This record gives sequence, structure tokens and C-alpha cells, in this order.
Amino acid sequence: MKVRFYDIGSVEDAKLFYAVTAARYRGGWIWVRHKERVTWEMPGGRREPGEAILETARRELYEETGAVRYRQVPVCLYSVTPEGGAESFGGLFYAEVDELGDLPDSEIGEVAFFDGEPEALTYPQIQPFLLEKIRQAARPEPGESR
Repeated sequence: MKVRFYDIGSVEDAKLFYAVTAARYRGGWIWVRHKERVTWEMPGGRREPGEAILETARRELYEETGAVRYRQVPVCLYSVTPEGGAESFGGLFYAEVDELGDLPDSEIGEVAFFDGEPEALTYPQIQPFLLEKIRQAARPEPGESR
């Protein structure tokens, strides 16, 4: 598995299929657990047709965490290439969450907060690289409020 990072705007928008947000709340990193798994992942998911990648990031952050007040900023684009597979692209975002509401009815079974990354990751060959990229960006100043 190979993870690569790209500057915003350097990959054709139509190629972006995923949005992932590394989010903090009250000093902890937000991780979510799918109802059908015992592992943890960052909030994120697939882009819907006609949706801007920032809207994907906002929608997924809300659907998977219940975040209702937050500041979110794009950090970079990334790609994942499985051994012998095709490269797929996504957007990586950072958010500071001020308020969490009720968790919407979705595939997420649990939201938890960690100082770093949990031991049991859903995507262990990808998520540590995404979190490290956020850390290298020195937690960029979140922009637009929601």
C-alpha cells in the first residue's frame, strides 16, 4: 500500500472520491467505530455525485460524529495505491470541533477521543500517514466556521 500527498488543486477535482477529517475535540483526536467493526477510523467517506469535496468532508464529519459547531480547513490531497491496484484520490481536512450534538442514525456505533491514534485501526496502512501529515502541518488554523 502506498500513500502519497499532493497540494490542493494539483489533482483534477473529478478524481477526488473520498474526504477524511482529522478532528480534535476538547484536546483529543476524534475517532469513530463502524457498527460492524471493532476497529477505529477517522471521520470520512465517499463523495456523492455533484458534491464538492469540502461538502463531503462537512457531511461526513457531521454524520459520523454529530459535530454541529466546528472550524474545518483543507490540508492537502492524498492518494492510496494498493499493491497491484489503481490509485484513488481524496481530500484530507483538519477540524477543531466546538460542539458535538447527538450522533445521527448512521453506520457509526461509537465516537471516542484519543491522545493519538488507537491501537486497532480500520486502515492501519493509511490512517497513521494521514494523522502524521496533519501533525506536520502544525495543526493549520481552521478557517470557515460551521
